[in-house]
Amino acid sequence: MASKFTELAIDCADPVSLAQFWCAVLGYQVLDEEDGFVTIGSPSVPEGRDRPGPVPPTLGFARVPEGKTIKNRLHIDVNPTDRDQDEEVRRLLDLGARYADVGQGDVSWVTLADPEGNEFCVLATRCP
Repeated sequence: MASKFTELAIDCADPVSLAQFWCAVLGYQVLDEEDGFVTIGSPSVPEGRDRPGPVPPTLGFARVPEGKTIKNRLHIDVNPTDRDQDEEVRRLLDLGARYADVGQGDVSWVTLADPEGNEFCVLATRCP
């Protein structure tokens, strides 16, 4: 059996507020919060990594002293499930995201940054 992707760790200055942003983006909930580290995950699969087979990954936000300085080498792509891309982008901007230019040019996705500047993309397709 191969490994499965269960979590993504994100360094940040304010784990609580960044976790709240991503909970609102993904419909996740806080699973654990302690000592500068917050873990969020899908409420529909609370057993997470203990479940056999694929699971929605959790996101872990760790407080670090240094700030973000360059473009992310790894980023999250999100797919709107119940609205079109433009409506989802407006919703995410209202939550605190902002447009980001990473030299993407004319593409079908929209590049945004979360409140701490981490880039992510909103894809044009709708996946359930």
